[in-house]
Amino acid sequence: MELVIRIVAFALGVLLILLMGDSALRTFVLPRAASPKITRLVFLAVRRVFDLITNHQKTYEQRDALMALYSPICLLLLPLVWLVMLMIGFMLMFWSLDPGSWKNAYASSGSSLLTLGFLEHTDWTRLTVSFAEASLGIGILGLLIAYLPTIYTAFSRREVLVAQMSVRAGTPPTAVDLLRRAQLINRIDNLDDIWTAWQTWFSEVEETHTSLAALVFLRSPRPDRSWVTAGGAVLDAAALHLSVVDVPRAPQAALCIRSGFLSLRAIAGFFGVPYADDPDPGDPISIDRSEFDDAVERMRQVGVPLLSDLDQAWADFRGWRVNYDQPLLGIAAITMAPFAPWSSDRSLRYRPALRRSRRWLIPGDPGVK
Repeated sequence: MELVIRIVAFALGVLLILLMGDSALRTFVLPRAASPKITRLVFLAVRRVFDLITNHQKTYEQRDALMALYSPICLLLLPLVWLVMLMIGFMLMFWSLDPGSWKNAYASSGSSLLTLGFLEHTDWTRLTVSFAEASLGIGILGLLIAYLPTIYTAFSRREVLVAQMSVRAGTPPTAVDLLRRAQLINRIDNLDDIWTAWQTWFSEVEETHTSLAALVFLRSPRPDRSWVTAGGAVLDAAALHLSVVDVPRAPQAALCIRSGFLSLRAIAGFFGVPYADDPDPGDPISIDRSEFDDAVERMRQVGVPLLSDLDQAWADFRGWRVNYDQPLLGIAAITMAPFAPWSSDRSLRYRPALRRSRRWLIPGDPGVK
């Protein structure tokens, strides 16, 4: 019976170490979208605590200051959780090899993991286990140190165009302001550089924000900026440009929208945010006709050339917006994005009745039943 218990303890220790290794590998090394359970649980548990705290804050600035710490704290907690799992796993293995005192097993595991070396092992088996634990512990810390620059490099690349949106579309950024300013500088018919730059931006964001999910929650240096609202403003500007502005059709604008909604859908799908896979152009969107008409009127005031058939323009705009409407609002909600028209201003109240995947939905989110 004692032998069976020792074998089970050893197996449990190995399983715990494998789970830890799988989480670390999929979180930082695997160059594709992955959702390891340990990583997901850490982020969800920390988010629950942050939701409890932010719910008592009176202003957005206070909530933003707290949420700015969310992703960094998760990134620092992950290695700690992995090291604890590693220590418990090897403690079980040490105990199974010498089933005496749990205190001795704990001391052996801690001495090896932290490379303190205050305990010596004479037999080859325990020496090998000790060396393996020390190597894995150092490897986990090295992994975090190595990948932090990668994460913050991707963050910096993302924020360059986000900051530029303040120049082109105001703060908070809006599609109407982007097109109005383009008209005022006589560039309304030549915006291909914007559409091309944001095509690349959306592609990079899709790759980095699914393979390194912590990036999704890293907030902009200024509380009134967000990668979510900036991307939404560009997509809406491209949709308005294609549907209502009377200029030669811009294929790059259409490609920008496609790049954008594919990126937002990939990120939304990773976090379990619901959206329609193949929406119909006539499906409802979160923007109503009166808001569209108001946007058209604001563009008319500065001389933006507009198509005469606004009914058809509205139908065309809906046909573009429906592709990214739900993913945009869902991501704005889980990231607690700052106020911006046509995105975060309606992200919590607009919840279409769709099938929900719960693997990454945030506890406390109003969309979670």
